[in-house]
Amino acid sequence: MRFIGRASDLATLDKDLARLRKQGDGAFLAVRGRRRVGKSRLLEHWIATRKLRHVFFSAPASTTQTDLELFRDAVAGSTLPVASTAAGLTFNSWQSALTLASQGATKASPLAIVIDEFPYLIERQEGHDVESGVQHAWDRALERLPVVLVLVGSDIGMMKALAEHGRALFNRPTREMLIDPLSPAEIGDLLRLAPADTIDAYLMVGGFPGIVRTWPSGADPWRFLSEALSEPDSSLIVNAERILSAEFPTDVQARQMLKAIGSGETTYTNIMSTSGLSKGSMDRSLPVLVGQKRVVAAPVPLSTKPSSERRYFIADPYLRFWLRFIEPAQEEVERGRGTLVRQQIRTAWPTYRGRAVEPLVRAAITRLLPDPRFGDARHVGGYWTRTNVPEVDLVGIPDMKKPRRVSFVGSVKWRDGSAFDTGDLRQLTGLVPQVPGTDARTLLVAAARGAVTAMGVDVTLGPQDLIDAWR
Repeated sequence: MRFIGRASDLATLDKDLARLRKQGDGAFLAVRGRRRVGKSRLLEHWIATRKLRHVFFSAPASTTQTDLELFRDAVAGSTLPVASTAAGLTFNSWQSALTLASQGATKASPLAIVIDEFPYLIERQEGHDVESGVQHAWDRALERLPVVLVLVGSDIGMMKALAEHGRALFNRPTREMLIDPLSPAEIGDLLRLAPADTIDAYLMVGGFPGIVRTWPSGADPWRFLSEALSEPDSSLIVNAERILSAEFPTDVQARQMLKAIGSGETTYTNIMSTSGLSKGSMDRSLPVLVGQKRVVAAPVPLSTKPSSERRYFIADPYLRFWLRFIEPAQEEVERGRGTLVRQQIRTAWPTYRGRAVEPLVRAAITRLLPDPRFGDARHVGGYWTRTNVPEVDLVGIPDMKKPRRVSFVGSVKWRDGSAFDTGDLRQLTGLVPQVPGTDARTLLVAAARGAVTAMGVDVTLGPQDLIDAWR
């Protein structure tokens, strides 16, 4: 299967490998990212193309054997120099296992030791023993050897906490890497789609490589959906369930909350009402979804006036699309009624897309900043009140802590066959004085799927501009 994208991540890995080959000391990488985002595939591709001798150990979610026995078997079947002698050995600690695996490393021929889904080891064993074993192996041997030690995990919160103060691995990793989904630019290059269709594709499948690879090159979104919805076990349908089952295997309350947010509810009160959860359950689950798992985004309005009026939405485009359209329709798909589901999606698509594209526009502008076109803006969000009157799609401010003014306000009009016209501009200019902190210098920004025909807009953004932000 053809490897796609990841140029920046590969360059980062190559930088560490070059330093290791020059200096002869170790590299300790802590790699995190959502499940099925391509972390393992990235590392496998890098190791194979750089021809590194290695062991790639995937910790199972559950096992009847000890983890050290499974690691020993992985070493015995690997390309490490000690592979031929590992089969009959018994390891009594992770320190001894990793120390043995690192033998034979040289600057001319460095080794890679990868432990995938490292959080499983911590959950199954006493985490202190596993982390301490890795720490001792690193401190006493691997740190001074030409070895790349990589710990990989899909539990983003747990992986980030590994190197925090008070943990055995505090200050040990030489690099922490967050592997994001494929970008809109990478998807456009892979699928050979026009910019506007690329944005549509991204809003349906996000950047998960396993789903993107099932999209026929050059096909429009509706052809893709026709094929994906005709198969109940297609990647589009099953991947989200696998992700959520792995993230929340027994947390029914979190799943209920995700369904409510995925259906379009954005406020605390409406999410609680739709999910049927109590306030206590909401207050327990929301911090996990927002802070630990990062499945849900919870921005506040941006202006010079502080506000606590949070709005909640599913952070990943694919999960957002799946929870809105696919999850409620799985029974229809299993009954062979995928054509009906596709038509339902197509009918609701203009309204859904108009909202779903807004976080993508904000993310694209954020990537472009600082940019003189947007004045002194450094942060991008939206503005709303408790009643959603007014509600502004785009707001840029120079400082998050104590913003003194609003740099720009903007509107997103992502419509088929319709320009951003004078009526849209009139609506936008009417919103400007309602945003605290705007003044005569506040710029006007228009993001549109079609042309911008209104005169008086300071910055215009179209599909190509959004994609180019990821170049």
